[in-house]
Amino acid sequence: MMAPSNDLARVLDGKVRRHESLARHTSYRIGGPADWFAQPETTAELGALLVAARAAGVGVTLLGGGSNMLVGDGGVRGLVVKLGRGFRRATWRPDGVRAGAAVQLGRLARDSATRGLAGLEHAEGIPGTVGGALFMNAGAYGGDVATVVRAIEGIGPDGVSRELPAVDVPFRYRRADLPEGFVVTAVDFALRPDDAAAVRVRMEAVRARRVASQPHGEPNSGSVFKNPHGDHAGRLIEAAGLKGWRVGGARISERHANFIVNGGGAQASDVQTLMAIAQRAVWERSGVWLEPEVRLVGRW
Repeated sequence: MMAPSNDLARVLDGKVRRHESLARHTSYRIGGPADWFAQPETTAELGALLVAARAAGVGVTLLGGGSNMLVGDGGVRGLVVKLGRGFRRATWRPDGVRAGAAVQLGRLARDSATRGLAGLEHAEGIPGTVGGALFMNAGAYGGDVATVVRAIEGIGPDGVSRELPAVDVPFRYRRADLPEGFVVTAVDFALRPDDAAAVRVRMEAVRARRVASQPHGEPNSGSVFKNPHGDHAGRLIEAAGLKGWRVGGARISERHANFIVNGGGAQASDVQTLMAIAQRAVWERSGVWLEPEVRLVGRW
């Protein structure tokens, strides 16, 4: 990259880094380098960065917490943005919370329970940030983000801050249809007062189910495929006899077949190959084509 180098580096006083390894920023611990990498701490910094990137013709990729994402071994062209600590603040109300996009969703759920606020119990143990969870409409065990969102704060590619009422944002299974180029900076959740002990009991039940059924101790991105209507991707993959299958350092989990884990030294291409094997095997056995839930980004 030529001219964009000076423009981008100048925006954050030289805090825009070249060739940052993305493996250290993803839950998979996989991924090549970003051409440019920045962690803005304020909405003003983020807005200036987006404007500079747009003016320079540089593409922008939002990293979030790096979960539910598989970064190609060739890295990511353009600018990768990961929101900094300034976006990890939460402002509580008697009926909800406005949480910065970089707040960890699981921690927010636990803090809600402590304050006797219900609505986020399903989020216990979901990896990633509030912003990423909003974008993916993250959910589990009968709940999802869409059911508790009141409003969304963000910045467009023109650097201007906007607030979107939740009713103006179409939500679907594992996706929120946000305006193109819109970067989420905070989410306002509408929660309901409840007995704190009762909320914790429900949250503990969710945690117990998650611990019992999902792999732990090996890097992964969470569920790899979306559940097809009326069925579960994990059941279909297991029925195809693929539990424990390996390619390179990647392996389909023996505990839950909709998880592909990095067993050590896995490449993105290993995970992608296993995904393709699972899709073909399930199609041939069950006539269902599995749609990825994990986002594949970058160069392959």
